Amino acid sequence: MDTKPRAQLRRLVGLPGKAKRYLLDHGKALLLGLAVLGGTLVGGAVLIVWSGLVPISASSGHWPVTRWFLHFAMRNAVETRASGIKAPMLSDPALVLKGAGHYATGCMPCHGAPGRPRSLIVQQMTPEPPLLAQRVHEWRPEQLFWIIKHGVKFTAMPAWASLQREDEVWAMVAFLQELPTLSSERYVQLAYGERDEADAVGEAASGSLRALSEPMGPLLANCSRCHGADGRGRGLGAFPKLAGQSEAYLRTSLLAYAEGERNSGIMQPIAAGLSEAEMRSLAAHYAGREDAASQPARQRANAGEPGAAIAGPASIARGRDIARQGVPEQGVPSCVDCHGPRSEPSNPHYPRLAGQYADYLALQLSLFKSDKRGGSPYVRIMHSAAKGLDETQIRDVASYYSSLAQDLGDQPETLPAQGARRADSR
Repeated sequence: MDTKPRAQLRRLVGLPGKAKRYLLDHGKALLLGLAVLGGTLVGGAVLIVWSGLVPISASSGHWPVTRWFLHFAMRNAVETRASGIKAPMLSDPALVLKGAGHYATGCMPCHGAPGRPRSLIVQQMTPEPPLLAQRVHEWRPEQLFWIIKHGVKFTAMPAWASLQREDEVWAMVAFLQELPTLSSERYVQLAYGERDEADAVGEAASGSLRALSEPMGPLLANCSRCHGADGRGRGLGAFPKLAGQSEAYLRTSLLAYAEGERNSGIMQPIAAGLSEAEMRSLAAHYAGREDAASQPARQRANAGEPGAAIAGPASIARGRDIARQGVPEQGVPSCVDCHGPRSEPSNPHYPRLAGQYADYLALQLSLFKSDKRGGSPYVRIMHSAAKGLDETQIRDVASYYSSLAQDLGDQPETLPAQGARRADSR
C-alpha cells in the first residue's frame, strides 16, 4: 500500500494529541487572551452606553438585523412555551361575543379593526403594533393564547390583567379567529351591539340610555355595549344580566373588580377607572331596571347567531332539588337560603340568580370551584359551597335558575303538583 496515505492518516489521528499538548503548554496564554478580548468588548459596550450613543429613539426604528433577531427570538419562544397548551372549542358564539367587547376597548386602538384604522400615534411606535386582521393567521390558537395571557416584552404588548381568568383569554382568541372574516358592519354589531329601530324606540321611551351630553351618558354607553342598555345582557350568556340586581350587590361587585379582589381582565380595567360616585350611579341605574328584569331575555345576540341551548326538564328538576336541599353528602348547602327564590328578604350583597343566563352561572360556579373567581368579602362562602359540585351538578343548578322568571326576586317559586314533580324528575 502507498505510504503517503498512511502518513496522512497518522497525522490526522495524531492531531487530538497535539492539540492537547498545545493547550497544556499554552492554555494560560489563551485564557488570558480570551479574557482580555472579552473585557475589551464589555468595556467598549459600557462606554458606548455611558456616552449616550445607543439609538433608543422610536423615530430611528430598528436596524434590519435587530428586527430580525427580535422576531426570531419571539417566535421561537412563543412556539416553545405554547407547545403544551390545548385549545378548547372556539366556535361558540358567546366566546366570540365576549372577546369582541373587550377588543374594542383594549386592543383596537393599537391593532385596528374592520373599518377602524389604528391611531396615528400608535403607528409611530417601535416596533409598530401589527394590524391583526392581516397577521393573525400566522399564529396557531394556542400561540395566540400564550401571547395574550403573558404579553411580550419590549413590544408594549401587556400581559392579561387577571392571569387566573384563562376563559377570558380564550374568548379573545375565539374573536381573533373570526376577525379576518368580519366586515365593518359585522364588527360593529359584535363589539358595540346591534341596536335596531325597535330597541332605539324602547330605549327612548324608557329613558334607559341617557343622552351622551348628560353626566351618566358616556358611562352607560360603555356598559351597554356588553350588558345591554336595558341591563339584560345580549342574549347568549356572554355577559350577565344586571337589571334587577340589588344596588348593594352591584356596587360591591364594581368595588371588588376595581380593587382586584374579583378576577377579570375585562372588568378590572373598567371598574378601576370609575370613581366611587360613578359606581353608585351605575349600581342605582341597573338596580332600578325592574321593568327590564321582568321581560323575557332575547335568545339571539345578533341576527344569524344561534340562541343559547335550552336545558331539558330532567336537568332542571335535578338542579331544583340541589338548589332547595343541597347535597349534604358532598358538603353542598342549599342555594335558595341565600339566592332565593324565597319569601323572606335575602342579604342584599348576594346576587339574585333567577332568570340569569345558564352559561354565565355555570362559568361562575366553575370559577368558584377552582378558587379562581374572587369577589366580595362573602366569596369564601361560595368557594366552600361550590367545591362539592361536579360538572353535571353545576350545569343542572345553572339550568334551574335560568329557567325561573327573573322577576321572582325574593318571592317563592310556584311549585308544580306532586304528580307533575314526580313525572318531571324521571
